Amino acid sequence: MKLKAFVAAAALAVFGMGAASAKELRLSHQWSTGDVRHKVAEMIANDVAAANVGLDIKIFPSESLLKAREQYNPLSRGQVDMIVYPLSYSGGQRPEYNLTLMPGLVKNHDHAARLNESPFMAEIEKLMAEDDVKVLVHGYLAGGFASTGDCITRPEHVNGMTTRAAGKSFEQMLAAAGASISSMASSEIYNAMQTGVLQAVNTSSSSFASFRLQEQVKCYTPAGDVALWFMYQPVLMNKSTFEGLSAEQQAALTAAAAKAEAWYLEQAKAEDAASVEVFRAAGVQIAEMTQDDFNAWLELAKQSSYKAFIEELPNGQALLDLALAVE
Repeated sequence: MKLKAFVAAAALAVFGMGAASAKELRLSHQWSTGDVRHKVAEMIANDVAAANVGLDIKIFPSESLLKAREQYNPLSRGQVDMIVYPLSYSGGQRPEYNLTLMPGLVKNHDHAARLNESPFMAEIEKLMAEDDVKVLVHGYLAGGFASTGDCITRPEHVNGMTTRAAGKSFEQMLAAAGASISSMASSEIYNAMQTGVLQAVNTSSSSFASFRLQEQVKCYTPAGDVALWFMYQPVLMNKSTFEGLSAEQQAALTAAAAKAEAWYLEQAKAEDAASVEVFRAAGVQIAEMTQDDFNAWLELAKQSSYKAFIEELPNGQALLDLALAVE
């Protein structure tokens, strides 16, 4: 009996050591647990857990670990392991990232997917690597306009409004149209509209719904056949942390990320129509942007956002050309 007890205790100790050695990764993002970006993170975590490679991903949604705009530097320093993050939030630090939310640059979701696999994105990834950051899951989300007053489809409609756009390039275009800019994360929009700080907003279809903005606006101009607003919102990981994982852990994480990326693209397409139904059900007026409206915005963007991007960066024209070369 004593020998059996010893063997059992030894086996328990070995099992306990294995469990204790499982590595935990912390993943931060700003959205609710019902948002598509949380579900992407959840898919990765679940698939990695199922792979049984001693890797556990703990998700911190709704800014419960880090504030929305304050995630990139902690990721770069290894203070957090993974984030789901709108890259243009860090356009002040890396001006090149502003091109990942450039008005009219992305034509549709399939075009966004091609951009993700292009030499343009390879250049963006080189910059991230310099900050010890790597992309796990590529993803663009489309978005639109909403207003607490009249509908917005053309540049003249934002004249005199205080609006939020999510990134510098969009802000430059809206300012050129006569809008006042109030910069904030999407998690802050609801309160800003409720208190009258904002009269208009650009954000993703997913954020429009998950942050319940239908409760604050009178008119919604969604991404439809014509969409001006596409924002790159990938799952990022600290590069050194990834490289420090075992080969089996890296393989499990890479496989889970590939599956999540394919799902993210399909869901991004579905989110646009789903958001319209949410706003329509709430009694919000739905407006549509025409091709003529889009062209007016794009012409203004070329005179403001595109021009400023090229002038600000020595390699601005070359990087923009890489993006524009993607059919």
